[in-house]
Amino acid sequence: MATWNSRGLRGSTFEDLINSTNEYYRKQNLGLVQKIPTPITPLKFNSEKKLITEAYFEKDSTVDYIGVVQSVPICFDAKECKTDTFALQNIHEHQYKFMEEFESQGGVSFLLIHFTMRNDMYYMPFVELKKYIERVKEGHPKNFKYVELADEYFLKPSGGAVVNYLQGLALDLESRDE
Repeated sequence: MATWNSRGLRGSTFEDLINSTNEYYRKQNLGLVQKIPTPITPLKFNSEKKLITEAYFEKDSTVDYIGVVQSVPICFDAKECKTDTFALQNIHEHQYKFMEEFESQGGVSFLLIHFTMRNDMYYMPFVELKKYIERVKEGHPKNFKYVELADEYFLKPSGGAVVNYLQGLALDLESRDE
């Protein structure tokens, strides 16, 4: 049984930016994407019982977000990285499998990664994630480096979309058509 603690809130600022972007996309009628809550069972509360201080995860979650953008089903997970090396252990096997199955059903899966020291946000298509996962089987370290990432998938804010992942999604869909 996994126990929840404050480490689970590490990406909350990035998720707040994504949630704001999702709300902007909804208001602009560009898409409808929602945060998927992680099912937990609370064990302890603070004295006012307004804050959960300890809980356990009821089951493995899938991804952080799921929805549809202009008839395209999407799912993605949001990750933060403090260094220029992203450890693949941050992608849990059940998340990877869900994304893989989502792709096999015609959906589009991806990661959004916030490199906090650089304040850069990156859209990683599932095919790119799969490449990094597969090369581990060939003896490569279980990570990838910032310098390996494709320049065109770094996200630029646009209007109310601070985490403008539609920019990356457009490139991702374009590359699938080729």
